[in-house]
Amino acid sequence: MSIVKQLAGQTATYGISSILGRLLNYLLVPLYTRVFHTGEYGVVTLLYAYVSFVNIIFIYGIDTAYFRFFQSEKGDSKVYSTGLTSIVISSLVLGLGIVLFSQPIAHAITSDTQDVSHLPAYLCWFAGVLACDAISAMPFARLRQENKARRFAFLRLFNILLNVGLNLFFLVLCPMLTKSGQFSSIISFIYDPSIGVGYVFISNFISSLFTLILLFPELSGFRLRIDAELWKRMMRYSFPLLIGGFAGMINETFDRVLIPILIPDKATAMAQVGIYSACYKLSILMTLFIQTFRYAAEPFFFSHASKENAPKIYAMVMNWFIIVCSVIFLGIMLYMDLVKYFIGPEFRSGLKVVPVLLLANLCLGAYWILSIWFKVTGKTRWGAGFTIFGAIITLLFNFWLIPIMGYMGAAWTTLFCYASIMIVAYLVGQRNYPVPYNLRIFFISILSALLLWWISELLAAYFNYELYLKLVINSFLFLGFLASAWLTGRRKNGYLRESF
Repeated sequence: MSIVKQLAGQTATYGISSILGRLLNYLLVPLYTRVFHTGEYGVVTLLYAYVSFVNIIFIYGIDTAYFRFFQSEKGDSKVYSTGLTSIVISSLVLGLGIVLFSQPIAHAITSDTQDVSHLPAYLCWFAGVLACDAISAMPFARLRQENKARRFAFLRLFNILLNVGLNLFFLVLCPMLTKSGQFSSIISFIYDPSIGVGYVFISNFISSLFTLILLFPELSGFRLRIDAELWKRMMRYSFPLLIGGFAGMINETFDRVLIPILIPDKATAMAQVGIYSACYKLSILMTLFIQTFRYAAEPFFFSHASKENAPKIYAMVMNWFIIVCSVIFLGIMLYMDLVKYFIGPEFRSGLKVVPVLLLANLCLGAYWILSIWFKVTGKTRWGAGFTIFGAIITLLFNFWLIPIMGYMGAAWTTLFCYASIMIVAYLVGQRNYPVPYNLRIFFISILSALLLWWISELLAAYFNYELYLKLVINSFLFLGFLASAWLTGRRKNGYLRESF
């Protein structure tokens, strides 16, 4: 239990930066939609969509390879130097390539009817963002390896706060001062209204650059050198992660691209994209927990990989993970009457996708824990295979279900995809790296949460009581489930301990 408590503490620390970061970034959306015209904001969303894919190329799984080879090479400093040198060189080359070919890239990613006059400049700023963030990936990985969760969280928050502050400065304060004529000489030196939406990317670049500068202590002892043999092994390990990363992006974001393509009525299609995307955000608690858990768990799993009881540790972590995710699922669904106010009234017709997407994210988190076997054993090609398998399911089911069910088809496809790769990863993993996972915890926790939610909905429909009474009854159901899950986990002879 002390091991699980250590992991839980680090997850909480990492979670501070992730949760606050997500919330702060969400607060920028109302700002952008009030400062920019729809076309200008379209440029922002378009570039950030492409960046999610290009970022995979810039990092190419080298940070995960660092965790793997840091353990196998017994902490040899050449692993860090080789990885960092590789990513510095590749980031500079790729960033320079984007700058040199910014004009043709701008035309390639936009239609002939769109104005691309400013897009090459935006791409240049983004080249700097991608390069700085990629180089920062190795120092951040070093912080995680050394269990310096607080410094990791501080630097992440610094990056986000600086980015938000610069956005407010350039997009709110400077235009106000320009309009009023105050400090005109200073403002005219640092602010040009014609740059407009470009200040979003400039702010991002400055915050990424300053974060990299603050990571200089993690560069101590670093020399610009590559161990050729070690680098080849790291690349063989990380290349499947690169392929899997692309396939993973298809699983995560491609449904929103396909909805307007597969639904003939474009007005209805775009409305469905908006409803689906807004309701997707209601699963943020599950997503944030999984993200913060991954920050803490990846170095944790690798550090215990060589221990004799590693499979039992992985099984116990999985047990607690499923219990926590079940609690999150039930909490969101029982309090949906309050949670729904996170989005506007016109979007709430899509609330029916929320339980489906919550279960999908739970399966994705479980898959990530199950995937540890091919990372610690170096068989990362399996990871690429699983993710490509998921991408095929995503494409097939989306093309089948979206024309029939609209955005609900996209939600069910997401669940089918993540549940499928979770099941396949478990079956293959048990043959290659047996872990005594307790399947009863998985099914009992999830089915119990679903049953309590169903009971709550049934009671509300039958008695039709006031909202406050429904919330009181749901609170009793939730607290009962929470207490039961905790007591079961703590009980020495309970089913949670059977994996040991």
